[in-house]
Amino acid sequence: MAEGYPLIPDDLPDVFKSAMRRLAASVSIVVAKGDEGPVGMAATSITSLTVDPPAVLVCVNRMTSLHALLVPTAPLSVNLLARHHRDVSMAFGGGVPREERFKVGDWQDGANGLPALADAQAQLECVIDAMLAYGTHSIVIARVIRARVSGAVDPLIYQDGGYL
Repeated sequence: MAEGYPLIPDDLPDVFKSAMRRLAASVSIVVAKGDEGPVGMAATSITSLTVDPPAVLVCVNRMTSLHALLVPTAPLSVNLLARHHRDVSMAFGGGVPREERFKVGDWQDGANGLPALADAQAQLECVIDAMLAYGTHSIVIARVIRARVSGAVDPLIYQDGGYL
């Protein structure tokens, strides 16, 4: 045991996972450039960081195919899903092979060269400023260089393994 730290119970990982399943979160699709085209994944670990400069945090598991594409100065796209995008979320959550995912939903070319979901609640075009490895994930700090919002606020919410 490290000095000053309490003994961690054996069941902590399972209890932690159960606790986090109770945290409702909006679903987004994060997109980066790959050698053979864009790569995207569904994500709920996204939050605003600062408005000056506009920036977001995106937490990405280092085992995902998207992670290898994340390097400082690389473009990144964040598409905030609306309630009617369950099919998009499921496709990018692994329900559809990677090369078929952009066939689900109305994807258009974004100004940064990455696909943008045309009817997303909001779409952020970003540049990766920094990354910090922590545990199984990397915390990506992405500076927003362009943003677009739709008129409606009707987010797709994920909690306890399902959509609300």
